[in-house]
Amino acid sequence: MSMNRQGRPSSPDSAVSNTSPGNAALLPDEPLLFEIGDTDHSGVDLPDVEISGSRLGGHARKTPLDLPGLTEPEAMRHYVRLSRLNYSIDSGMYPLGSCTMKHNPRLNEKMARLPGFADIHPLQPQSTVQGAIELMQQLADWLMTLTNTSGVALSPKAGAHGELCGMMAIKAAHEAHGESHRKIVLVPESAHGTNPATAAFLGYQVRSIPAAEDGTVRVAEVEAALGPDVAAIMLTNPNTCGLFEPEVKAIADAVHAAGAYFYCDGANFNAIMGVVRPGDLGIDAMHINLHKTFSTPHGGGGPGSGPVVLSEALAPFAPVPFIRRDGDALKLVEHADGEALGRLTAFHGQMGMYVRALTYMLSHGADGLAQAARDAVLNANYIKAQLSGTFSMPFNSQPCMHEVLCDDAFLKGTGVSTLDFAKAMIDEGLHPMTMYFPLVVHGAMLIEPTESESRQTLDRFVQTMLGLAARAKAGEAEAFTAAPLTAPRRRLDETQAARQPKLKWEPETTPLQAAE
Repeated sequence: MSMNRQGRPSSPDSAVSNTSPGNAALLPDEPLLFEIGDTDHSGVDLPDVEISGSRLGGHARKTPLDLPGLTEPEAMRHYVRLSRLNYSIDSGMYPLGSCTMKHNPRLNEKMARLPGFADIHPLQPQSTVQGAIELMQQLADWLMTLTNTSGVALSPKAGAHGELCGMMAIKAAHEAHGESHRKIVLVPESAHGTNPATAAFLGYQVRSIPAAEDGTVRVAEVEAALGPDVAAIMLTNPNTCGLFEPEVKAIADAVHAAGAYFYCDGANFNAIMGVVRPGDLGIDAMHINLHKTFSTPHGGGGPGSGPVVLSEALAPFAPVPFIRRDGDALKLVEHADGEALGRLTAFHGQMGMYVRALTYMLSHGADGLAQAARDAVLNANYIKAQLSGTFSMPFNSQPCMHEVLCDDAFLKGTGVSTLDFAKAMIDEGLHPMTMYFPLVVHGAMLIEPTESESRQTLDRFVQTMLGLAARAKAGEAEAFTAAPLTAPRRRLDETQAARQPKLKWEPETTPLQAAE
């Protein structure tokens, strides 16, 4: 029954015995909808409808839709069974580095579903949504206070969208000051991949800044790369190696002295919120992932939200809409005036995330947010201390911030790769950490426990990781290269899937056997 490493169900000789249909106890091997129903029947009685004409012209479908017909219980059970195969923060620890997958309080979800927030429409008269606009204003005040900045653009829908917004504001500022010749953006080697992508998308040339041996950026390297053609630097702090940049203020001063701006990637704000104000460090623009730092309903691509805080120099270039008080009322300014960028997205942004984030802020208070950041750093350093001596850590000369970075040097000679190790974690009931990022470290394993996890959970995680390391060094490479053995699906051939994707389901056909 098993097809090793091809995504098929586990074999009967694995740790969990399977029945002939592939079921494991009450966890069934769930087929596709196309395999459950058939196209000739429907679980719903509907009258036949004759369509006399179509407005689609040549774009009308020429082949049958061929959707399977299911009964209501079949459809409901299918999606419930699929949901039971999902791993989520409600199931266990999510140690993804640089992604902050922490507990999402259900109070935040309840608030986001209040009719006054969930059921409003972006084209309603503003007089009918004053409560929602007031919430946006309070959220903006919190973000500017936490970062010590002068303006905020709420509308960006995610981190990369926020990066685009911040860099567009920088570009607009240079153009307004007659400095359109600035075409270079400095990006450290360890940056998120979206940083150089965003700069290139806006027409900038990217100049790479090397990291020092300890994983941080030195002001001397930045000064050597600065010149009259440099528009900005894009620096992540804490950086993607899980370290606070010790020379960040000196870097900001050097960048400003050269007439450039400082864009800070705020993906790791969870490590410093309420403790460090990025505006005090000299940043001009920084996106903040509301869906990471202030509540985390990750999954399915969102809902994301990446507001951008702006310094006094860049605040006039914020995109519309932005909030302005008009007498006793609040007004969303929908049309650009002055130096504003114009519109970045169709409407005002992600209202559901605004509500979740402000609920999180009000629940914790300023001191609670600072405590959450400190606990995130404490948890990461606890894991680092427990794994030290067994796991190899490329930048071990200083405490980490909210995430621990390991490399694959400790696996040398075992026949086990970072990917193999991560797949074996699945068999132990753990979601794998971030693999192969940042790229400056070979075989990287980036672990972020967040502040949500208890010491007991961290101890179980550490014991499992140490146990896997011991097995790898004991010569059990075959168990790692075959993992996962107990997951609903075995390891996929990801290379073949990328090169030869199957974008349409087709029923399996049994090849005809030649007659004897």
